[in-house]
Amino acid sequence: MASADQYEIVKEGEEIVLKVDAAKFTFFPSVEDEERAMALIVDMLSEAGTVTKIIISQQRDYEYDFEQTTMLSELAVIWRNLKQKKFAQLSPEFLRFMDARLIKYKHIVHDRLKADPIGAYVELVRFIRNEKAISEAGLPTNVQPYHDKFMSFVKDTLEQVEALRIIRSAREDIAGFHAGDREAYRKLFSPIIRPDFMYTKLMSLYPPEADEIGNYQIGQTDVAIFQMPDSVKYLYHIMPPEFKLSEEIYSLLDAARKILSEHKPTKNEFVDPERIRHVFTNIGMDLLDELSGYKGIQLTTKQKTDLAEILCRYTIGFGLIEVLLEDEDVQDISINSPMGRTPMFIVHGEFGDCMTNIIPTHPEAESWAGKLRLMSGRPLDEANPILDTEIETPKARTRVSAISTPLNPSGLAFSFRRHRDKPWTFPLFVKSGMVTPMAAGLMSFLIDGSRTMLVAGTRSSGKTSLLGCVMTELMRRARVITIEDTLELPTTPLRRLGYNIQAMKVASSLTKGTQEVSAEEGIRTTLRLGDSALFVGEVRSTEARALYESMRVGALANVVAGTIHGDSPYGVYDRVVNDLEVPKTSFKATDIVVVANPIRSPDGIHRFRRVTQITEVRKDWEDDPLRENGFVDLMKYNAETDQLEPSEELLSGNSEVLKSIAANVKEWAGNWEAVWENIQLRADVKKALVDIAEAEKDPELLEAEFSILCNDVFHNICESVRDQVGYQKPDRILFEWTEWLKRAVKRRKDGL
Repeated sequence: MASADQYEIVKEGEEIVLKVDAAKFTFFPSVEDEERAMALIVDMLSEAGTVTKIIISQQRDYEYDFEQTTMLSELAVIWRNLKQKKFAQLSPEFLRFMDARLIKYKHIVHDRLKADPIGAYVELVRFIRNEKAISEAGLPTNVQPYHDKFMSFVKDTLEQVEALRIIRSAREDIAGFHAGDREAYRKLFSPIIRPDFMYTKLMSLYPPEADEIGNYQIGQTDVAIFQMPDSVKYLYHIMPPEFKLSEEIYSLLDAARKILSEHKPTKNEFVDPERIRHVFTNIGMDLLDELSGYKGIQLTTKQKTDLAEILCRYTIGFGLIEVLLEDEDVQDISINSPMGRTPMFIVHGEFGDCMTNIIPTHPEAESWAGKLRLMSGRPLDEANPILDTEIETPKARTRVSAISTPLNPSGLAFSFRRHRDKPWTFPLFVKSGMVTPMAAGLMSFLIDGSRTMLVAGTRSSGKTSLLGCVMTELMRRARVITIEDTLELPTTPLRRLGYNIQAMKVASSLTKGTQEVSAEEGIRTTLRLGDSALFVGEVRSTEARALYESMRVGALANVVAGTIHGDSPYGVYDRVVNDLEVPKTSFKATDIVVVANPIRSPDGIHRFRRVTQITEVRKDWEDDPLRENGFVDLMKYNAETDQLEPSEELLSGNSEVLKSIAANVKEWAGNWEAVWENIQLRADVKKALVDIAEAEKDPELLEAEFSILCNDVFHNICESVRDQVGYQKPDRILFEWTEWLKRAVKRRKDGL
């Protein structure tokens, strides 16, 4: 019989959890492997009533999900009912004649059934078969009625046991079953195992019959991608280092976590995440050193460092989310409610949408929500059920969106969008196929021409990445101001690369009662901060009017750019004018609309990011730019060639925006050929950089640090050639720049 101090019933969100403390068990706490464990759990369930999940703790947590718990609960109900059946209604004569048979029956039902239901079922079948043979051979006439009544009772029991889901599911394994065989239970019960110090659950076993289609390693984490059988689903399976430790190390980590978790970080500590991690890592190492000495465990310095990092993940960090974010191919992480029921999902750079083997729990979700409140200074409650913010982990910058009740009636849910560690560049986009060299050259020309632009697209189309790429194309002498409600643009890495950048964070349009400055006021403030290029993270609400005010004021002085949701130039116009109520005449301050949209493969499984349009907005329309030819495509995506191709208007020089840029440059004014040659020169420069990176097998050449250096050298050579020959001679500029590139790459190879 289970004692009251061995278990407790806990409500976690929508889950009713039977938590079993198996620390003092003398056997392994596995329902599928150990008869005593199954018997004890069934005993507890018979007392506990309704339960949706079982967690058995012994160094690690062994968690049985709803389906497995339901099977055991059903067994507990049948076992309790059969055990409570009395034989008082049977006569003393019956009991006297059937005594031996009753003892056998009680052994099967009272003892065997809760520990080994399949074995009990087999024994009942054999018992009935043997008794039938005895009856057919002939029993004394005074015994036969008692025997018939008893066998009717046993057959009724068999029918109840036979209806159990465990028995129905194990039908194929019953033939030839012998006592003590637990193989059938291993097929039915497969707990999620996690160390005590973790909340998040991990399905560690590989899925049976799935095809492995990819594998690699991120740090100390093993990653495998599986195609699930008879499904279009992919499984992203990870095995992080914390699941490869010995039992004594688990015990050590759990003791250290309990001590560390008593310290509750304040909002001020979370202001500098890098510093707080450094402090906690040092504290963790000292604590592990002390505890390992006390427990007699020998640890190397590297082991202590690795374990301290794990401790940080599960105290002040975000657990296995941080492990996922270490993988640069993981672009998005979705965590749906209710917690504990469904796995996390990701979007993978190569394999697209995947489910993972990670199942978050209610305590973990509450912990994340608390940290996000502290880090952002924004509320997440019934009055403000939406929180948008950003986090920095050791390997990634990430945008986080969280929702809670009453918007989400089943509790907390999260979405994590990983930003690339380094800013995107046009050469990187050329390499990935998002743009062509010609498109990169055209964009470079427009950026140097200080045009106003909106980068449009659907969700996950790469809008913010493309806007960050535009920033890397600015000359480093320009002052840049960014305005975002959630910091996503690569301001920090660009500042480290020498940019004169000021980042401003404003209130989210979805948050109420905050002390943050509104986006509209933030944009207007930039007009008083001097001559600057302005980048707005996302145009969502009333700040649109202020942005267009900045566009009109900043025209021909500096780039003013932002992102907006829309799948076409007219979609952008419709959102800006009709949804955000910007006057039609103000919309004309937009010079360029760049549309980025995901392109799907014919099978519908894979997605590729592509810029599908680069469109100029003309100024000579009155009412509807679509009907009055206010939108002119300079480049448009061709699905057959998977290329962004120049339009006839671009090739023929019929572009008012390009003519406007040329009008301010002496050697380009009225000379379309010179303008086109400069665009082509920029395209050739981008292509040359991509080509040499591929030839040298050095992808770092495409990253921001070297790409920005290439831009600086390009502008310096342009100026030098113009001083020497009187104009920007494209073939000479390309030759001198290419020669410099070869020398720079050689110096890199030589380590200079």
